[in-house]
Amino acid sequence: MDKYILAIDQGTTSSRALIFNKDGNVISSAQQEFTQYYPNPGEVEHDPLEIWQSVLSVVEKAIEQGNIEKKQIEGIGITNQRETTVVWNKETGKPIYNAIVWQDRRTSAKIDNLKERELQKEVKNRSGLLLDAYFSASKVEWILDHVENARNLANQGKLAFGTIDSWLIWHLTGGKKHITDVSNASRTLLLNVNKVKWDVVLLDLFNIPESMLPQLCDNSGIVAYTSSEVFGEQIPISGVAGDQQAATFGHTGFHKGIAKNTYGTGCFLISPTGKTLVPSAKSLLSTICWRFNNEITYGLEGSILASGSAITWLRDGLGIINNADEVNTLANSVPDTGDVYFVPALAGLGSPYWDQYARGTIVGIDRGTTKAHIARATLEGIAFQVYDVVKALEEDSHTPLELLTVDGGAARSDFLLQFQADILGIPVERPQEIELTAKGVGYLAGLGVGYWDNLSQIQQIKSDTKVFEPKMSENERKQRCDRWLEAVNRAKTWAS
Repeated sequence: MDKYILAIDQGTTSSRALIFNKDGNVISSAQQEFTQYYPNPGEVEHDPLEIWQSVLSVVEKAIEQGNIEKKQIEGIGITNQRETTVVWNKETGKPIYNAIVWQDRRTSAKIDNLKERELQKEVKNRSGLLLDAYFSASKVEWILDHVENARNLANQGKLAFGTIDSWLIWHLTGGKKHITDVSNASRTLLLNVNKVKWDVVLLDLFNIPESMLPQLCDNSGIVAYTSSEVFGEQIPISGVAGDQQAATFGHTGFHKGIAKNTYGTGCFLISPTGKTLVPSAKSLLSTICWRFNNEITYGLEGSILASGSAITWLRDGLGIINNADEVNTLANSVPDTGDVYFVPALAGLGSPYWDQYARGTIVGIDRGTTKAHIARATLEGIAFQVYDVVKALEEDSHTPLELLTVDGGAARSDFLLQFQADILGIPVERPQEIELTAKGVGYLAGLGVGYWDNLSQIQQIKSDTKVFEPKMSENERKQRCDRWLEAVNRAKTWAS
């Protein structure tokens, strides 16, 4: 009986399940969107129970479509939207509040207070991260302070906190396992990335009881088994990773001078730095890529908070496109943006600016501006944000970037990737399979149960790639980038 790997990819706007065979090919998949809640400006929430049901639904559909049985699944990999925060009751398994999504800005005032107390340096030295509402810690504190009796229950040890991986594993195991992997933990603002342990100083800073926290686990290896009462079979959960770390692992074979960028709801650029944690002087994040075989791989990351979500806004907010593909048709219908620049700071600006009060800004509009110019400026704005992160990475690593490898839904756009190559002045490489988040955690899960013997075997699984070579002149590149920086300056601190 053939064996397979199941990858659960729980993202910001949808849940997906993919089943892989030994050649790394997808034999079946299913996807389901779920509800986005916007209670107030700058606030974004999900219903954790709806997420859980969506995951169960896509798993069943993928298994049915693949015409296989659950007992043929050798191992399960789970990858997830990072930083999104769930707090639930350990006795009932029910959330005490909606999940607060990574894009949410409601805790900005708390972050400002910590900055005013000049705690930025100490927090960064311990966590590798910057003080920002983006990360999980201030979200947990907000829930404890705003949900009736929550803090009392937390102090009694009755509440659990987790990112989405923890929430799913808790339910898949019938409440037997409260765990998180080190890559997700490194995004909470509560982990000491040097010691790879929960940090009591950071917990105290956010007034979070340690009893709420999940146990840390590796990214590859059997960490739990699904409950037969819940899942129908006892199957090893053998791979867990935050979505961007999983995507990075899916590319395989990194060395200095190469970075990957995922064009998803946001953009996330990671360059693995090996066994050494590299501090950033340019406001990048020092993070954990993965840990297995008792060895940690660190990385530098640039986090851009709006990428695909800017395209979604053109569809749902402005109504100028009916589907995401139309943005490319519109962008190609005009020769340039007519000097229109769109800074898509829809949830503030992430790396390298970290301005939680920046907001989306379109400048240069005149009577001749059309929806085509705005569509083109949207795609260019995504690429310009990546340019800013790459320049910061090059300064931090003291190494010029030679190649950018890409994945994610928006990476389907030839226009976007050609402009990205042009504005960076380096080649951009897109694999045939652009949804590498699921593939990456599938690889981790497969390694964890011996489905694949070692990393070398995975690196031999090759797919076709398309390379976009830069065509823009150095003079035009400089003019465009200087103009972009002018637009960014107009977007900063708007909401404050």
